[in-house]
Amino acid sequence: MRRKYLLSAAMLSVLLATSACGAATIAPNSSPQPADLAQTGVEVSSGSGPEVGTSQRVAAEKAKANKVMATAAAKAKSDAAARTAVAKGAAAQNAAAEKVAAEKVAAATAAAAKKTAARAAAKTPVTAPAAAPKRVAPVVPKPAPAPIQPASSEKIVNTAYTTAYTWHDNTPVGSASISHPVLRRTAGGTGTYADPITIAVGHSLATGKDVLDFPAGTRIYLPDVRRYFIVEDTCGDGNDPENGPCHQGTNAQGTNSTLWIDMWIGGQSVDADGADNCASRVTDIHTAVFNPASNYVVAPGAGVIHDGRCDAGYGNSLLRK
Repeated sequence: MRRKYLLSAAMLSVLLATSACGAATIAPNSSPQPADLAQTGVEVSSGSGPEVGTSQRVAAEKAKANKVMATAAAKAKSDAAARTAVAKGAAAQNAAAEKVAAEKVAAATAAAAKKTAARAAAKTPVTAPAAAPKRVAPVVPKPAPAPIQPASSEKIVNTAYTTAYTWHDNTPVGSASISHPVLRRTAGGTGTYADPITIAVGHSLATGKDVLDFPAGTRIYLPDVRRYFIVEDTCGDGNDPENGPCHQGTNAQGTNSTLWIDMWIGGQSVDADGADNCASRVTDIHTAVFNPASNYVVAPGAGVIHDGRCDAGYGNSLLRK
């Protein structure tokens, strides 16, 4: 029993020596196979050298790949920034060019407008602003005067009985009212052909209408006062004026007259006695020209009574200009 034990110990010594020699002959970086290790009696454990080397290589390759990717990303970012800068520069250049072009167009348009305005100003005359219209009192239009009558249409009556009425004895009293206005609304006139004085004639209501002995608008020239007159009023009052003195003018007051006419002489500028005295001076048989020519002599002054005097007594001679 003791020998076997000793033999076993001897064999174990040989094996150990052999294992030591074998381990000394293994080349560096070579990985012993498990079978060999089993033969030598060396126990194989997990986490051996080959697995550790593989992990290091994978980590190194991954780090390298990450570095390559980072470099590529940085380059892409740099390229994008460069492209953006180029684009911005081009846009700025385009904007500047457009601004310059717009300024040139505006300057050309302004110059053209200035030339057009200058041409228009040279062609258009400068006028002063219109003056504000003056306020003028409304004027009552006068009826158109009768046309000028030639001498061939005249009718000369040498037996006309002439009387006069004034402001003081008109109907109504203290007025210049007239019944048949032609050139004016009230009695008046200066005595020229264009502005004859109002005269009244006889009239009749026998037909139911007021019929004048001479039509309204008939012109009459009286040389004794050297003035023209126009029929615009009636002589005689009441319901039967045909029985009045002017309508019944034949042999008036025993004068052998053939007609009767009553001239307006005004009298507003004098008292009633002064007006009556002038009326007495013109009352008599006188020459009268009906439808007279326009060239008979007219005395100066506005009306028979003017400037405080009675302008009458020139006689019956007809004087032409």
